[in-house]
Amino acid sequence: MLKNGLSYFGIMFLSLLSHISLLTVVFAKGNYESIIDPMILSAAVLILDVGYFTVLRFLKQNTYAFDILLVTVLNISVIFQSCFGKVGFAGKHYIFSILVLVLCNVSAYLVRDYRKIEKYKYVFYGIIGVLILSILLLTGSRSMWIDLGFITIQPSEFIKPFFVLVFSTSLIALNNKHKILCFNVVYDNWILIGLTGIIVLLQWWCRDLGSLPTFASVAGCGLLMRICYPKAKLSKKLIGGICAGVAVIAGVAFKLAPPYVQARLHVDIWADQHGDGWQQCQALIAIAEGGWFGKGPGNGRLYKVPAADTDIIFSTISEEWGLLAAFLAVFLILLLIITAIINTPRSYFHTTLTVGTAAVFIVQMALNVFGSCNLIPFTGVTLPFISNGGSSMLACGLLAGFLKAGQSMVYYVPPRPATRQNPQTRRAVR
Repeated sequence: MLKNGLSYFGIMFLSLLSHISLLTVVFAKGNYESIIDPMILSAAVLILDVGYFTVLRFLKQNTYAFDILLVTVLNISVIFQSCFGKVGFAGKHYIFSILVLVLCNVSAYLVRDYRKIEKYKYVFYGIIGVLILSILLLTGSRSMWIDLGFITIQPSEFIKPFFVLVFSTSLIALNNKHKILCFNVVYDNWILIGLTGIIVLLQWWCRDLGSLPTFASVAGCGLLMRICYPKAKLSKKLIGGICAGVAVIAGVAFKLAPPYVQARLHVDIWADQHGDGWQQCQALIAIAEGGWFGKGPGNGRLYKVPAADTDIIFSTISEEWGLLAAFLAVFLILLLIITAIINTPRSYFHTTLTVGTAAVFIVQMALNVFGSCNLIPFTGVTLPFISNGGSSMLACGLLAGFLKAGQSMVYYVPPRPATRQNPQTRRAVR
């Protein structure tokens, strides 16, 4: 039984029912040339459902709610991605969805023991350094992509899970303070502040400021978790100082933003519908035309617009499936995060790991949804688990494993003390 009272088969049935309902809409309202197209899609989705539910029966853990929610979100994304423009089968996205499930369980296993992570933490610093060097040396002129011809890789996406990992810490590490002048400092905290500055400069140099809020949120949450020990209280002066500092940094960044960012911040999209505002105008029109229930799978036209299946996917889903379906997808991702947060983490390390991962997902969702709705400028950030893209999906798989690890069953059993045998018992054994 799950903690909320639902049986394993009960929640599995709800997941299957959600996918069957969407597939029924595809058959009834979808734009397809042959009935075989939705049948292939249906078979793939149901096979992944049944296959993963079967695998879960062999995994020993306290709750399966997170895993079932994850496969629910992934199969919904497969259905969405397979219907943009015309019903078919998004084979590439389907494969990456399977890899997300694999990476989730692998990363969850690897971060179970916080003592090993603390021991090899500087290895992760090295991995981040290698990824930064690959961006500088292999992506070309101020780009974030490595083009191998048959595939493109975005190393900055893989920096995110390792960035979350190095910011996560245990209470033991936080108590390892060193006296410098009149201050007690933790060396790791200052190293992480320096690493954050390097990443900010890297994003600035590569003209990819859309990911800055994600890295900033991880750094902010990580530093707060390092300062706020359990049951500790922050003074009002310190909270005010932190808020003032953030406001000053945001103001300076706004003033020093490069011209292309300033143009996005000040553009009137309706006055420049055929220029800088064209993409955002199309996204808003698509949301309006889709209404609450959408035009039907495969009946939209926004798929012709660049980044329709990545950066403005919220608008693409709203056009074909309706605003209700788009909000449902966002709600399920939030539910995935909440499921991990409400379960008591096994250690303070896993608490900080969960908070950092939640910061990544929530900020990325906000940037994608608000950008699609023209509440903020486009940032080029994907919607976790939903947007198309290999690097983004694999990074999400690693991060999902961090959420799962925090709520899994306790791995450590202290050894039993040796018991002394009674002399009479020893003689009896002889």
